[in-house]
Amino acid sequence: MSWLDALILGIVQGLAEYLPVSSSGHLEIFREILGLDLSGADALEFDVALHVATVLSTIVVLWREFVPLCKSFFTFARDDKFFYVCKILLSCIPVAVVGLCFKDVVESFFGGSLTTVGVCLLVTASLLAFADFFRNPSRESRYNSAGHDITWLDALIIGCAQAVAVLPGLSRSGTTIATGLLLGDKRDRIAQFSFFMVVIPILGEALLGVKDILAGEGMGQSIGVLPLAIGFIASFVVGCIACKWMISLVKKGKLIWFALYCLAVGMLCILW
Repeated sequence: MSWLDALILGIVQGLAEYLPVSSSGHLEIFREILGLDLSGADALEFDVALHVATVLSTIVVLWREFVPLCKSFFTFARDDKFFYVCKILLSCIPVAVVGLCFKDVVESFFGGSLTTVGVCLLVTASLLAFADFFRNPSRESRYNSAGHDITWLDALIIGCAQAVAVLPGLSRSGTTIATGLLLGDKRDRIAQFSFFMVVIPILGEALLGVKDILAGEGMGQSIGVLPLAIGFIASFVVGCIACKWMISLVKKGKLIWFALYCLAVGMLCILW
């Protein structure tokens, strides 16, 4: 992998992790376009670097909210922030079950296929369009419905949506945000909750990846320090920008444009 390939993939990961267009799907698309065939330790090293970068961008952008949450949780304050973190942990249970028990099955059946990516992007487009139609700002104003705080049941349902979104092309942020909007949650709360709830699964997946690398599973030639560093920095910087942008877009109810984008790209993937 060249430094330019790493830069492109880092930018794609940083954007697509937060924008509702599927980071796994777009990485698969751009690997096909660039003619990259990463496997074994090479793929693990690069994926771990990109995912850790996006986690760090979430923490940096939402630092003012992240620190009080950690303080309340680890001091057992039992206030709203403490229970908010508990809801995040509850939402992580479904994806943890899928990741630990069915990861290999999902990858063997659905991984590496642009047709699968295309179909899942069409599903993402449908979800975003459906959520935008029923929860657009003008409709909320007309019916005097600003939404409610995330409940325990909402957290579990949104967590199930995140577990389903392990399929390449099915956007994690798009699926969780659309699910929260359809449940009637507040726009600003669901966007922030969606970004916080991915921190633990990504870090868990990164730790499993590091374990596999150290254990020597799928050993291959390292892609090099420079591509790893460039991909990490690109993903972090672009992720910070995309995270802020997405929170603003959810508040304004601009999800329909991403639905149209996913529709177009999904159809192109299927035709390709």
